[in-house]
Amino acid sequence: MGIRTVSDYVKFYVGLNMQDSISLSSFAYNEKLVLKNKTATGKLTKELIMQSLTLLDELLNEIQSIGEQAVMEKYVK
Repeated sequence: MGIRTVSDYVKFYVGLNMQDSISLSSFAYNEKLVLKNKTATGKLTKELIMQSLTLLDELLNEIQSIGEQAVMEKYVK
């Protein structure tokens, strides 16, 4: 799995060019659902999934604290 930081998640989102159709927080929530599904199917190791879920929680907390636009500006340079 190539995503190892909150910054990587934000850059991945921006790279998908989804800003006009889905918010960053919605994207993060959807990613969490996908990861939880992969836990059930055993497609990724539990350790990788837990790391990713932790990163997504950090991202969502930061969005809640400073707002989506500020998070985008912080990580996409």
